[in-house]
Amino acid sequence: MVNRQLRSRGIKDPRVLSVMERVPRHLFLPTHLWGDAYADYPVPIGEGQTISQPYMVAIMSQALELTGGEKVLEIGTGVGYQTAILAELSGRVFTVERIPSLAQTAQEKLRSLNYTNIHTSVGDGTVGLPEQAPFDRIMATGSLPRVPEEFKRQLKQGGIIVLPVGGRMQQQLTKIKLTDSGLITRKLGACRFVPLIGEAGW
Repeated sequence: MVNRQLRSRGIKDPRVLSVMERVPRHLFLPTHLWGDAYADYPVPIGEGQTISQPYMVAIMSQALELTGGEKVLEIGTGVGYQTAILAELSGRVFTVERIPSLAQTAQEKLRSLNYTNIHTSVGDGTVGLPEQAPFDRIMATGSLPRVPEEFKRQLKQGGIIVLPVGGRMQQQLTKIKLTDSGLITRKLGACRFVPLIGEAGW
């Protein structure tokens, strides 16, 4: 997976590559889906949600420019695989999931894998997590029609947001950095994510 899908497509961050070689992606899926765990496509996980394809996990993680000590907000826990990758790459991860059954399953899995720097909650992630703000990094793993103002307000100076922005059927993976001179936005390419439902989402 790492050689064929990530290195060959330009993923260069050595920490991201190392973590994705190490974290057992199949363990975040039911056993009947293990054959699809390392394939080059998203896999349905129930409740209308998916686990993102490995390349998308890698490019989003790389875009966050994590060095190891950051406080990260993840919107959309899903099965917890991306959460685990972020936990390996940063200091603390606060992850918000709208669907209680997914949040519980992910939390149990992450605990069983001995992650101690992850804080899971259930709620509307489109409004961020104001009680824990500010954050060094914010990632949304579902699509949004626009960048929520709440995300911008909850971001530290020098911080980065990575999220898919656009229509329901197709989006642009977008990276936003808060600098002294304002927000700098960069498009990383076309993508397709399930919609984030909520006050500042769909």
